[in-house]
Amino acid sequence: MAAPAKAGKSLGVQHLSVFEELKRRNVFRIAVAYAIVSWIVLQIIDVVSSIFELPVWAPKLVFVILAVGAIPALIFAWAFEMTPDGLKKEADVDRSKSIVGTTGRKLNYVIVATLVLAVALLLVERQTMERPGESVAAVDVAVDTDEPSSIAVLPFVNMTSDPEQEYFSDGISEEILNSLAAVRELKVAGRTSSFAFKGRNEDLRLIGDALGVSHILEGSVRKSGGQVRITAQLIQADNGFHLWSETYDRELVDVFAIQDEIAGEILAQLKLKLLGNDEVITEADRTSPEAYELYLRARQRISGRVGSEIEIAVNELDEVIKLDPQYAPAYAQRGIATMLLSEEQYGSLPDTEANRRGKRFVDQALALNPNLAYGWAGRGLYLYDDPATAEEAIDSLMKALEINPNLIDASNWLNNTLRQVGDMKGALGVISELVERDPFYRPAFGNAMQQFNSFGQTEKAEELLRRMAALDPDNPDVLMGRSVNYLFSGKLGESLKAMEERRARGPMNGVAKLYLGIGLVGTQQYQRAIDEGNRFNAVFPLYELGKHEEAHALARSNAAQGFPGDLFYLFLRENREQDLVNYVEERWPSVEAFAQENPGDEYGQDVVSSLALAYKRLGNEQQFTAAIKVLDRHHQKMLDQGINNVALSRSIADQNAMEGDLDVAFERLQASVKKGFSSPGNPIDINPHFQLLAADARFAAIEASMRANLNNARAVVGLPPVDSNYRVPEDSATAL
Repeated sequence: MAAPAKAGKSLGVQHLSVFEELKRRNVFRIAVAYAIVSWIVLQIIDVVSSIFELPVWAPKLVFVILAVGAIPALIFAWAFEMTPDGLKKEADVDRSKSIVGTTGRKLNYVIVATLVLAVALLLVERQTMERPGESVAAVDVAVDTDEPSSIAVLPFVNMTSDPEQEYFSDGISEEILNSLAAVRELKVAGRTSSFAFKGRNEDLRLIGDALGVSHILEGSVRKSGGQVRITAQLIQADNGFHLWSETYDRELVDVFAIQDEIAGEILAQLKLKLLGNDEVITEADRTSPEAYELYLRARQRISGRVGSEIEIAVNELDEVIKLDPQYAPAYAQRGIATMLLSEEQYGSLPDTEANRRGKRFVDQALALNPNLAYGWAGRGLYLYDDPATAEEAIDSLMKALEINPNLIDASNWLNNTLRQVGDMKGALGVISELVERDPFYRPAFGNAMQQFNSFGQTEKAEELLRRMAALDPDNPDVLMGRSVNYLFSGKLGESLKAMEERRARGPMNGVAKLYLGIGLVGTQQYQRAIDEGNRFNAVFPLYELGKHEEAHALARSNAAQGFPGDLFYLFLRENREQDLVNYVEERWPSVEAFAQENPGDEYGQDVVSSLALAYKRLGNEQQFTAAIKVLDRHHQKMLDQGINNVALSRSIADQNAMEGDLDVAFERLQASVKKGFSSPGNPIDINPHFQLLAADARFAAIEASMRANLNNARAVVGLPPVDSNYRVPEDSATAL
């Protein structure tokens, strides 16, 4: 009976195609099941290799074994069949008793089960990538992610047991970021914004949306003694697909070469899909591992913009310079840190002294490396605050950005310098690009909020504020940004309230103190403004408190540092017009020369306006006309660039009043009052320009409206109202 069975079976095989026979013997099902199981095994190996620090070739070896194993598995599936009596050669199985159909159905169940397991693994992986609570998806900001050649370098994870080594992994990330930024065709998200996601485990797709990039580089660093392992992987942001990954086991002495190697491989991968033929790698300056570790630590401290940390960074950089006197980056950072420790920035050094000390280090950095981006940026920082050297500062900062287009510090200082020379529109372009590339860069956040509002772009300011608040709600600068928005919206009380919250969060820099002082002065809290505000807030409250000598001493000190506005104000208030004129004419040959060194800003040109009023009071028509010409030119320049804010409108109203065009002056003043403009005291007494309007009957109504605005602001911060003499009634003061 066996022979006929074999004969019959042979006839059946002859009538089946190869494809049908493969299907009948479940070879296809075995292949699918094998592929799915292999994928699951590879995912497990990927996780295990990181936990147990398996060598980089281990996952590759498993893949090769699985790939090679597929061949015998398929041959086995063709040659053997599972029967009720066990495994037999397919040629020995009676076709009439074959159970390949039943086996196939069981294989279907296995395939479904393994698919479910695979999907579960994917869901678990995706779930672990999402941070509980607030998600980046909550950010209600449209970001352009259509640009394919864009990347964000997330801070590499510190896998070392010592958390103090985190600065090292951050430094590796930043050096790679800087190398990538040297490629002009590649848009690289700024350091501050990329590092804002440090330790947050956000979904990479959401990070890509928030930063407006199509690719993300992430990785880890594990340092042990003289060895370092750096793992990097390039991911497509919109779908989480891994485009490339690599692990580097190196001697720590070669860390610079490793950085260049990783950046080069990433560029090679991007070049295949995104970039043209240009490939640029900026090699890091070489130094010893010990010096480099100290340098990275110091630079990270400086980036935080906290005065006490910058002071520590100065000491660390001094140690780096002792270890390696030829290491140019250390000199550049030392110079920048010194200038940042000025009393108007984050420290207590007088501005001139901080700049003088800082310049020595910056010059040394450029002497050692004339192509050092941070060296040119430091030079620009030194030059930018003086109108006489502003153009030179712009050249230096532009050179820094040519070397490293992603040098956000240089962009921020360039923005400030362009404002210094009156190019407000150019500055707006720089700050807009900066916050798009690096929206969480703290030093520029306040500048951006202020500039958007100066141009009347309140929606853009609110959008930036929402973006910052959604992704970094605990950042104290969010409160300052909110304060700026309130101030430009005419809500002085709300602005001060936000700054009071900001003050409670910790130490404030000069800009934050300035905004706090504006609110304190504006609500008649004069002593607090002196104690807690910026020195530029203090002259007026000192004078109001009867401390006239102190007010004059501070005003002269400010004038000696290039800020004569307070001194001019005191001269006019005391009817010392001739003293004001003498001060100018003894130092400048003409009104034009004076204006060139005091160019004004988006809020007007107050010192030229004060000079014009002094000439008008003295009856010097020729010089008055010259001053008005300069003032009018500045106002028109601001208007032509699109500046639109209450302060500029008020400045133009002062010009109108001096020219005798009272109708237009009152129209502008009335519009300003409707937008919240107020005066902390009797406006005729404290604003010399208003004396030109006081005799007009229309002024009384405007004065009453200004007083109402003042009392509204005081009410917001819990202060009692003032009376018509701008004093707090005794019963109200007692109740308070």
